[in-house]
Amino acid sequence: MKRYQNHKRVLKEAPARKSADVRLVVMTSIVLVLLALAGYGAYIVVTLPRIDRLQDYKPLVVTQVYGDDGVLVGDFSLERRIVVPIQQVPRRLVQAFIAAEDASFYAHRGIDYVGVVRAMIKNIIAFRKKEGASTITQQVTKTMLLTSEKKISRKIKEAILATRLEKKLTKDEILYLYLNQIYLGSGSYGVEAASQTYFGKSIGQLNLAEMAMLAGLPKAPNAYSPIKNYTRAKERQGYVLDRMLKEGFITQAEADNARQQVLTIQPNRRVMNDQVAYFLEQIKIYLEQKYGEEMVLKGGLRIYTTMNAPMQKAAYEAIRTGLKAVDKQQGFRGGLKFLSQEEIAGFCEKAEDGIESSALRAGEVYQGVVTAVQPATGVLQVQVGERTGTIERTGYGWAGRLALEALYGKPEKPSKTVRLGTVLEVKVLTPDRDKRGAVFLLEQTPEVQGALVSLDPANGAVKAMVGGYDFRKSQFNRVMQSRRNAGSAFKPIVYAAALEKGLPPTTIIEDAPVQYSAGFGRTWAPKNYDNKYRGPVSLREALTHSINIVSVKLLDQIGVATAVDFAKRLGFTSTIEPNLSLALGAASVTPFELTSAYTVFANNGIYTKPFYILKVVDGAGRVLEEYQPPPEIGSTSETAAGGALPDALAAPLQRYQATSPHVAHMITSLMQSVVQSGTGFRAAAIRRPVAGKTGTTNGMRDAWFVGYVPQLVTGVWVGFDNQARSLGGGGSGGQAAAPIWADYMMQATQGMPVIGFVEP
Repeated sequence: MKRYQNHKRVLKEAPARKSADVRLVVMTSIVLVLLALAGYGAYIVVTLPRIDRLQDYKPLVVTQVYGDDGVLVGDFSLERRIVVPIQQVPRRLVQAFIAAEDASFYAHRGIDYVGVVRAMIKNIIAFRKKEGASTITQQVTKTMLLTSEKKISRKIKEAILATRLEKKLTKDEILYLYLNQIYLGSGSYGVEAASQTYFGKSIGQLNLAEMAMLAGLPKAPNAYSPIKNYTRAKERQGYVLDRMLKEGFITQAEADNARQQVLTIQPNRRVMNDQVAYFLEQIKIYLEQKYGEEMVLKGGLRIYTTMNAPMQKAAYEAIRTGLKAVDKQQGFRGGLKFLSQEEIAGFCEKAEDGIESSALRAGEVYQGVVTAVQPATGVLQVQVGERTGTIERTGYGWAGRLALEALYGKPEKPSKTVRLGTVLEVKVLTPDRDKRGAVFLLEQTPEVQGALVSLDPANGAVKAMVGGYDFRKSQFNRVMQSRRNAGSAFKPIVYAAALEKGLPPTTIIEDAPVQYSAGFGRTWAPKNYDNKYRGPVSLREALTHSINIVSVKLLDQIGVATAVDFAKRLGFTSTIEPNLSLALGAASVTPFELTSAYTVFANNGIYTKPFYILKVVDGAGRVLEEYQPPPEIGSTSETAAGGALPDALAAPLQRYQATSPHVAHMITSLMQSVVQSGTGFRAAAIRRPVAGKTGTTNGMRDAWFVGYVPQLVTGVWVGFDNQARSLGGGGSGGQAAAPIWADYMMQATQGMPVIGFVEP
């Protein structure tokens, strides 16, 4: 009985002990969790970044490049940002951002607790994240001190830092950071850069409708981009206007008026992007060598250059148009690719994503796919993204006789066949209406390359520079980096050297076959371009018609060393081999060297070292360098005419008399004859006094035209990067390069007085 009672007591005590053990475990676990949370909290606090650095805000600022008239033409940056003081931000623009992003900004101390609760309730009801509650202060801490990782630890850090930031900075100082740091799409950071990107003007010029559209971007910059999706951008703009109305920032009439405005999305055309790319790259190379890459990309420099924006635009367009014309003479290379019927939808969907406008733009080139072929009429139906249009037979006449087939797949002769699924490059002749009815022309991206550089002969300022067809595809600047045989464009240097030796333009030389010893029992027999011989001809006639035999005999008469020395005085730095083939342009030189040499002839025999930077100013407004014009010619130490410039003087001098004014005038007169009645006759199209010279190398591999009016010297080169490839028929300097020169000069000289070359 006693044993039974003891057993009964044990049974009663066991649950009590078990319950006590459970309580102990629970309490221990709670303590450990609290300790862990405390430790985690301490860890978060210890690892928080310091907010002191925000008081000395030094953002990555865009380096801006200006043309010779002070107009912005381009920039360098890792992040395209233009910092503006908060005092210069329009009050309405500030109100638009506050209404859209943080209506209680001036009331809270970093965290909007009411907004947090409201957002939680809405998100729970919607079963998804429908609304956020981050304040502007929190966005600043996340952007500038934290990362965008979606972790609870980041949100905790963000909240702590936001409250600390509110204690350190004023509301205006926080807004200053926010409005200059925030990303607003299309590579733009801050409100000023975004305003220029989307509307082509500064924030001080924005109207209410434009301000509201900018303020709608932070939520999703790409989705609400007015460039990529104007309809969604307008919807978001309406939301911002409603918020501004609710907060009492604007009236109902103002909101209605802004909502009804049709905005013109006109990106800042002063920043010329592709048009100035080669010129800017040359400047960037120089600046990075002198100041370092970090200073150039992050330092907010202001670079004032010699570039003339209208001339640069004209140069870009002339090169693009001219190279397309030369390339089309090479023939149609066929479709870019051939799609199956199943592949077309995916191709068009991807193409539509890349179109940054609601309608196709006239003159722009797009990739389109052939979706219908009418062999009888020759009409092709082409789809560009979601838009459709046609190419008439006249729109691809340059391509010759094409085989049109209503079949899919790659044809046996792709260069001569267009069929269903063929992807073509098309240029918009007539834009689409309701995404239908566009009229296209067949295009193809040129494989041929070119270069154009234009200088002011009076001071050596580089006014325009284009180093190739498309900088995005090839950053190789052919103006500065490509050494090519100059062909007959080098002949004026030889003839000018002869004039300096005392031979007048009336000097007679026999144009007849001749042979020269080439050593080791070999001979060299130069030939004329047209394989004709004219007998006795004057130097003027020989240069006018680019007669090779006379040029070689002339060089032999004055001595190769004389011509080489003369070339060095004109600024050539490339190695010039001293042999008779120099008369035919065998020297490999850059377009920049050859064109700058011609400035001596245009400037009364005076050589002036070319330059392209006027002034460099750092972010604090300090002038780092500034161009100082060299002294005028006056001392004998600055005169080199009649003899080689001593090496000791050649290096430091920026300006000197390379040859006499009389020689410069005579060679100019000879080159006027080249344009008036010789190989350069196409340059006469600009209808003002012109001197210049064509150049064509063996096998039509290089085509040149270098010419000038009294106020401007321009050189053009055309050829393939593969130096063995021929331009073929129509690839002479007069046919391929001179038309580009004339096209550019007609635009570049607008506004310049028509003056002649004055004899000294």
